[in-house]
Amino acid sequence: MRKLVYLILTTVTVALVGCVTINVYFPEAAAQKAADQFIGNVLDGTGKAPAEPKKDTPPPGNGPQPSAMLLDLLIPAAYAADAPNLQIQNATTEAIRGRMRARVQGALGGLLDSGAVGFTNDGLVALRDTAKVPLSQRAQANATVADENRDRNELYREIAQANGHPEWQDQIRTTFAKGWVKHAHAGWYYQNAAGAWQKK
Repeated sequence: MRKLVYLILTTVTVALVGCVTINVYFPEAAAQKAADQFIGNVLDGTGKAPAEPKKDTPPPGNGPQPSAMLLDLLIPAAYAADAPNLQIQNATTEAIRGRMRARVQGALGGLLDSGAVGFTNDGLVALRDTAKVPLSQRAQANATVADENRDRNELYREIAQANGHPEWQDQIRTTFAKGWVKHAHAGWYYQNAAGAWQKK
């Protein structure tokens, strides 16, 4: 009889584990918060992120059900997949942030202020109006844009890889693209979704 009970329990356990699918989705809210903080630091030196909403505490007596506790014992990662945390700060991203901040305080900031350069809808920067750059400074302006885009591409790739999800790179790029526009200073240019330039 005991063997039969163990066999049934083992079969049910294997069936439960086999039926549970853990989806690791892109943590959009966490990514936007991290992007806002990174971009705020690069453009303004603030690094401010939006305030966190207060979490509601469940009423007493509504704790986990016994079946949920059994599932947690069998698959402890199930809860971890519900609210992934996006890591954005490491030695590589900090070095990129420092270079980007120096560029915004220097040549790139001047190009953005003049309207010669703007934010593209794919999270990069582009030379928008060469007439706003004196001929003698165009080579330097092109080099500044190239350096900035190299760092931006490396940043998006590094964040995705550092979080163990290289497939998130495009979503991280999209999140940052929205953030650059959101934090752009008045008078700076950006591309809308259709690729047309607009002044903030």
